[in-house]
Amino acid sequence: MKVPERAQKFVNVTFCLVAVAGIGWSGIDIWQYGYGRYQIDQACAGLVPAGRVLTLSAAGGTVSHRVADEGTIDLDDGLPQDCELFSTEAGEKYGTDSGERWFFTGAVGALPADKGLFPEEPWDDLLDPNGPYGDHTYPDQPLGGGIAGIVTDSGVTVELPCTDGESDGGPGEVNALWARASLMATGSPFTEDGQLTAHDRAVLAETAVITANRLAGRQGCAERLPDPPDDIPALTEGPTPAAEADADGTCGWYRKAGLASRTLFADQVLESRTDAKVWDERCALVLSEDRAYALWSAHAAELSKHGIDSPDRPGQYFASFHTYSGEEAKNIRLPDLDSDNSTSPLLAAPGEAGRDRDEPIWWASSVCAGQPEIHTMTLSSGYARLATADYEKVFRTYAEDAMKRRGCTDLTFPTHADFTDQT
Repeated sequence: MKVPERAQKFVNVTFCLVAVAGIGWSGIDIWQYGYGRYQIDQACAGLVPAGRVLTLSAAGGTVSHRVADEGTIDLDDGLPQDCELFSTEAGEKYGTDSGERWFFTGAVGALPADKGLFPEEPWDDLLDPNGPYGDHTYPDQPLGGGIAGIVTDSGVTVELPCTDGESDGGPGEVNALWARASLMATGSPFTEDGQLTAHDRAVLAETAVITANRLAGRQGCAERLPDPPDDIPALTEGPTPAAEADADGTCGWYRKAGLASRTLFADQVLESRTDAKVWDERCALVLSEDRAYALWSAHAAELSKHGIDSPDRPGQYFASFHTYSGEEAKNIRLPDLDSDNSTSPLLAAPGEAGRDRDEPIWWASSVCAGQPEIHTMTLSSGYARLATADYEKVFRTYAEDAMKRRGCTDLTFPTHADFTDQT
């Protein structure tokens, strides 16, 4: 059937308008993509792979960077540094007045660092029901794939050795480099059940590895990291019942010890997969709300004399264990309420062990492949008053398990007197 001339003309005009609109939108997309790459390269000194960042779920619309000395990378100023990126899509979906939102941070640094790592303090919250993910707690997990890397609920950090590079113009000042890729827009609609999507986890891992390798090239380091694993598992929600702890996980030793059935000890754990390349490996033992309150009630008269109230939040009674290795183990510090933590004294060295003079924090040390390993234990305030003496054997069990599992030797452990003085 022949189409009427007027109808045919209408169809032709419609097709032309659609085609022009398509070209226009395509042009806008191409411009935004090119502009985004330029912004990322400018902010991150060409270290962060712009193409990968632009595939993150929150990177839609127009991407821009922070225009300031902080939030942009300039390697001439030394390490560490970071770059901060914004997108209009993140802003629109979060409803910000400015029409943009901070959605990504790329950070780089070198070890040894001026600031060290700190074990938990006795008053810290391991579980925070009022946090950004409600009552969900997701312990950090190792990246795997033969890479020294950690996956958190917002990003990925990787390290690579560098003994032949230089920093701030001085050779021999760098023993390792690190890079971090973080998604700052970690709420709905950019997460799933409070976690990064599988796509974003993969992109952040790739971004961190590529950034570290590019930094190594700039710093004259010979080492390079391999590609990250293709499938990075979601973080495991915790705490979980101690009886269900992974036999091969960081709290597997506690399950084997069979202590969870005793009311003095924790009935829940926060754990991760084990990985000898991870520089900070943690197992946390947590008393459930019911068990913590029952324990306090049984000793209320004694505890009240010391001004210790009943536990009023999840996870308030805990014992947290860490094993630090490599360069990080050389820079573990204890919190110091009387000074800037960044200038507080180093915690320990191989062949040393002890207890903090004021707080229930202990450390032991061992040696692994000629490098130091530092093992720490923190008991929470209140709980330490009840359980310190009993945790001497628990801490030794943890330290011996971590040492053997990681192929270390020469464990130096605190003295018995370090556990008999109540705090």
